[in-house]
Amino acid sequence: MAEQKHPDINIPNVAKLDEGKGGLPRIVITAPAADAEIYLNGAHVSRYEPKGAKPVLFMSAESQFTPGKPIRGGVPVIFPWFGPREGHPESPAHGLVRTMAWQPISARQTSDGAVEVVLSVSSNEATRAQWPHDFALHFIVTVGKQLDMVLEVQNTGKEAFRFEEALHTYFSVKDVRNVSVTGLAGAEYFDKVDGFKRKRQGAEPIRITGETDRLYVNTATTCVIDDPGLSRKIIVEKERSDSTVVWNPWIAKSKALPDFGDDEWPGMICVETCNAVENAVNLRAGAAHRMRQTVRLG
Repeated sequence: MAEQKHPDINIPNVAKLDEGKGGLPRIVITAPAADAEIYLNGAHVSRYEPKGAKPVLFMSAESQFTPGKPIRGGVPVIFPWFGPREGHPESPAHGLVRTMAWQPISARQTSDGAVEVVLSVSSNEATRAQWPHDFALHFIVTVGKQLDMVLEVQNTGKEAFRFEEALHTYFSVKDVRNVSVTGLAGAEYFDKVDGFKRKRQGAEPIRITGETDRLYVNTATTCVIDDPGLSRKIIVEKERSDSTVVWNPWIAKSKALPDFGDDEWPGMICVETCNAVENAVNLRAGAAHRMRQTVRLG
């Protein structure tokens, strides 16, 4: 049993390691303030539900829970490149680690009742065949009145490397057509729907009126998703992240995605904490970089 392999993960009545969908191992958390689930496949946070509230994260009903396949929804962990790898069309989208089996390291309950879980993954022959650098990642997830996620990247090799990273967070909304996103006024962005043209966001809130895929750069600000349909605001704070992505596939793209329901697009929006393109991180040998995203309801 998984519990016998990782006894340090079990906190009676609070955290346990069991089998989730598709038989994939997952950590189930029942904290005083919220419930959560984390799949070891990709260190994927698939659920965050504060007590008395509706789920904060969106999960596709069509998501594949298969070893070595990405999970659609929740919080995919992206490293060491974002989107397609430039000059390497054969490489998997969004890097290497979102389909790897991560190792649970520890689970503990903090003094305020929140539950902190640490998972890790590191380079191996398979990763070095695609990206010739040595690394170790730690993902620290704290479940409480807010969902706090820290992605720590360590350069365990002998040479510096440059990487992109993201916490590709899918948020659950009532109807994305009635949602607004604030916090990015004046920021420059690359519009992937319009040939990757560089544009500048106006002062008005972002509203979704069609397929939207924008990579905002040189911005470290907090974003707020205002969802009148659910009468709530989702606040997305971040540290050591200088890029933010706002994404919704809309109608045609949803139909083209094999692991996403054709009619699911109104119920989600991605606001992603990233370091990408010109904000990619240069990391010297032996150094570490920690990017944080904190999600809470307003």
